[in-house]
Amino acid sequence: MLRRLCCSLLLSVLFCSAAHAADKLIVASDPTWPPLEFLDDSRQVIGYDVDMIKAVAREAGMEAEVRNIAWDGIFAGVAAGKYDIVASGVTITEERKRAFLFTKPYYDVQQIIVVKKGETVKSFEELRGRKVGGQIGTTGIFVARKSGVDMKISEYDDVGLAMQDLINGRLDAAICDSPVALYYANKKEGFSDHLAIGFRTNATEAFGFVVRKGRQDLVDKLNKGIDAVRAKGIEAELIKKWMGE
Repeated sequence: MLRRLCCSLLLSVLFCSAAHAADKLIVASDPTWPPLEFLDDSRQVIGYDVDMIKAVAREAGMEAEVRNIAWDGIFAGVAAGKYDIVASGVTITEERKRAFLFTKPYYDVQQIIVVKKGETVKSFEELRGRKVGGQIGTTGIFVARKSGVDMKISEYDDVGLAMQDLINGRLDAAICDSPVALYYANKKEGFSDHLAIGFRTNATEAFGFVVRKGRQDLVDKLNKGIDAVRAKGIEAELIKKWMGE
């Protein structure tokens, strides 16, 4: 009798542990794009995406553990089931939707021109013949070139280098995703005192959380979490925290 009771208790413990594990989501994020995701002084991944996915998971009755995963392996990892979610400023595109599932958009992004404080730029036309920088391979560079305005475009390995060159007078403007632009202009120490928002472009894209095919159940839960985070005002608080007013 005692042996059977112990076995029953053991099974109960194992079942509860498995249930708890099932409620913990492993989230992959490449911390190279502040303020969406970057490393703090302790090498921990922090940022808007991190706070957002944790809040969304919590509202959906789950827990999110965010891990530092390099971009070049992040999608293969979620496809193979190593991670449950990618939360790393991923733009929703038709091409990606053929390979993965996406939640509803959790952040709409525009491209923003950043200038030195005290300067005013309201259109690409005003940047004709001037120097504009951005991170290599990003939407901002594509949008700047697509504008048709003859600008001297410089590409950088890191958007922060472009912002530094802007402050130092080696660029007339920088272009990047709206959350990144707002972070540098409003929040980032050493930059916000020197930079200002020039103008927002008409180009709009949306970020979504990425889930592997066959996990529509998880997408549905996350979508409910996104709705709850918005309804409770948590989303607005996080935007203010990471991007400013």
